[in-house]
Amino acid sequence: MHKCDGCTSSIMKSVAALVSTVFFASTVLAQATAPQYGQCGGTGWSGATTCPSGWTCTVSNPYYSQCLPGGTGGSPPPTSTVSNGGGGTSTTSTTAASGTTTLQAGYSFIRAVEDPNFHKYLQSEVLNTASDAVLGSPATAAQFQITNGQLIQNANGTTPLYATVEPRANSTVTKLKMSWSAEPDSGDAAGTFMWSGDTVEWSIPTIDRPQLNAWLVCPDAAGNLDVYINLGAYDYMTPAGCADETIHAYTGATATP
Repeated sequence: MHKCDGCTSSIMKSVAALVSTVFFASTVLAQATAPQYGQCGGTGWSGATTCPSGWTCTVSNPYYSQCLPGGTGGSPPPTSTVSNGGGGTSTTSTTAASGTTTLQAGYSFIRAVEDPNFHKYLQSEVLNTASDAVLGSPATAAQFQITNGQLIQNANGTTPLYATVEPRANSTVTKLKMSWSAEPDSGDAAGTFMWSGDTVEWSIPTIDRPQLNAWLVCPDAAGNLDVYINLGAYDYMTPAGCADETIHAYTGATATP
């Protein structure tokens, strides 16, 4: 009988290599977990797609899925597509006109990324004036920057307008209306706007919000899409008639649908 003196050694090395590979793969999977309220999927997303235990990756639109409370974790379900009428498929459709104003250096457009307000853009209800903050057409999108905690609209390329948030009347109020003013808020009433990646957040020391990037869009009697700070739990305490949104910077040359 032929004797293999090196067989035992080879087998042990193979087993060790297999154990090392399994351990490495387990480590990678453990690290590939999105944070609570973090993005976990969407077209073009290359980051983590698994949520922590007790959280579910919830599809908001074809381009954005988010870890929200509830469930046992996991990846988002496949996104569905709809026919575009031309024999192919499309994930969204719109008839809104593109903007024609070129984005200025140091500024961003700001837009929603979820239905029913997908790619509607932040602006003034009465364009370029101190009026309610609304979402509207890309054709009339305003431009913004955040400086020293102030969200500033560059109205007409010359006159700055400042985002102001109404004071909270009492602890039962779950949404605060945002408007534009010629003067910024100051003192205890002034909250702080900030970027988190490309997402707009707002905080104030006197209010403990479960999610700093949670917004509400609520149509008024005239159909204007008024923008509010959402003080409640995102997607779980949505006031009647409103839609939960996150709003994001867009730095393309012009506002697009």
